[in-house]
Amino acid sequence: MSLQAIRAVVFDWAGTMIDFGCRAPVVALRRVFADAGVEITEAEARLDMGKAKRDHIRALLALPRVADAWRAVHGAAGEADVSRLHDAVEPMMRAAAKDCARLIPGAADLAERLGAAGVKVGSSTGYTRAMMADILPLAAEQGYAPQVVVCAGETLEGRPSPLMMWKALVELGAWPAGACVKVDDAVVGIGEGLAAGAWTVGLSASGNGVGLSWEALNLLPAPDREQRIAAATEALREAGAHYVVETVADLGPVLEDIGARIAAGETPDGRGAR
Repeated sequence: MSLQAIRAVVFDWAGTMIDFGCRAPVVALRRVFADAGVEITEAEARLDMGKAKRDHIRALLALPRVADAWRAVHGAAGEADVSRLHDAVEPMMRAAAKDCARLIPGAADLAERLGAAGVKVGSSTGYTRAMMADILPLAAEQGYAPQVVVCAGETLEGRPSPLMMWKALVELGAWPAGACVKVDDAVVGIGEGLAAGAWTVGLSASGNGVGLSWEALNLLPAPDREQRIAAATEALREAGAHYVVETVADLGPVLEDIGARIAAGETPDGRGAR
């Protein structure tokens, strides 16, 4: 099996393996900003999705419209505001994430298949360890328990730096990075994988780019649904993803292809998207 040439696969969480549509962070961020007297839109909340939540909040406060609205209520935003919002969003994120912890169809089956092939499975996330506290046992009950979980704040820098990916690979004992794969629904997650020197696979339909639950996505008229997925696909390709598929359920053939390319001596560098 060509899968055996892959040393490890490192998955993102929300929008990749759980929480179809990556909804939990949007709910929590909009709520905490509203409680502070400044409304943010869903589109604004999704702009920097995938970053560590402290970095995400900092980016939101730097948006010109949000910065002006914050200044009108609180004065110019500073690091004290970032810390205050982060402290407030953590329990909201934990509650929202717990409510959105259902595995995306195909996640458990793929993890089992990788394990059977001897491929190590790790994960990295923009959630803090506290935000993941309820998710991990719920995911395990549904059949998904990666060997390594690297959370926001556990490396000096978060995505799109490669440090979280590298930490996962170190803890897995998996090398070289060119024989490993990063799977993510967010542009910054693709950047993380590329910076680490790994193969990257973007997920277009289940993640932040479309931002809808499975039920809501499938209620859309077909042209609208296809247009949204195509836009998300294009963003991930522009970020440099080697492959883009719709959901984790579609990953099997892609990973087989990557494994065959690794076995043939190919590396991720300069190979382009497929």
